[in-house]
Amino acid sequence: MQHQQKLWNGKSTPNVSNYRMGRMCTMSHKKALEALDRTLRDFRGNRRIFGGTLILLSGDFRETLPIIPRSTPADELHACLKSSVLWRHLQKLTLKTNMRVQLQRDASAGNFAKQLMDIEMGEWKLMNLHNASPCQQTSWLSTRAILAAKNIDVNTINFTIQHGIPSETTTYKSIDTVENQDEVVNYPTEFLNSLDLPGMPPHVLTLKIGVPIILLRNINPPRLCNGTRPSVKKMMNNVIEATILTGKFKGEDVLLPRIPMIPTDMPFEFKRLQFPVRLAFAMTINKAQGQ
Repeated sequence: MQHQQKLWNGKSTPNVSNYRMGRMCTMSHKKALEALDRTLRDFRGNRRIFGGTLILLSGDFRETLPIIPRSTPADELHACLKSSVLWRHLQKLTLKTNMRVQLQRDASAGNFAKQLMDIEMGEWKLMNLHNASPCQQTSWLSTRAILAAKNIDVNTINFTIQHGIPSETTTYKSIDTVENQDEVVNYPTEFLNSLDLPGMPPHVLTLKIGVPIILLRNINPPRLCNGTRPSVKKMMNNVIEATILTGKFKGEDVLLPRIPMIPTDMPFEFKRLQFPVRLAFAMTINKAQGQ
């Protein structure tokens, strides 16, 4: 294999004596770790693993594994760090003491830690959503969200909770069109309407006053960015008025328009004209990062 070309003149070699990866490394693709190994070997001119650098990895494989679109469970297992050729070189250490609970001496924190462990082990008794009473107080909703690993579970939870809210429903339907007019006959409108893709709003968007939503596109940064959570305040034909729930602009009223969106992970290009939002009683674990 041809050696990688160095991107420096040799007089000012980068200082890479230490490198630390974050807690969520178990969600990373194994190729990311292997690329880091090759890069450090090249930077340091050392053929030992990671160029002789000490690497600290932390994470929990009971959490979400690498997300691979349109994959099977076998594909996800093959992509995780344990399938890497580097895994046999790692020394595994286990942390058994919850330092936050021990230092704070907070019984509620200990109970919460046990609850999280029960959820990870699949031993937590699930709540019957059909008997739950949804809360429409924005201050209460702003600090809470239900997390799930898969979009299909998130959609089911969001629909179930909103269905239990006793108020009038407003439905918005998108306009879906194929970008290449020569392919219109291959992708009829009914087929485009049936597509429910990650990172895109649904064709049929059903909302109620007071429900939390999440933005799927940057509209007016830094106020309205991808991941911003507002609650619906008023619904009109072409504009939704909402109140931001979290962050620096919490409590501000904003207007959300319909915008055209083109997915990038499809074998063909089509455009969906719709409000760039989804319900946000629940969201995926990945989407919850940074909330």
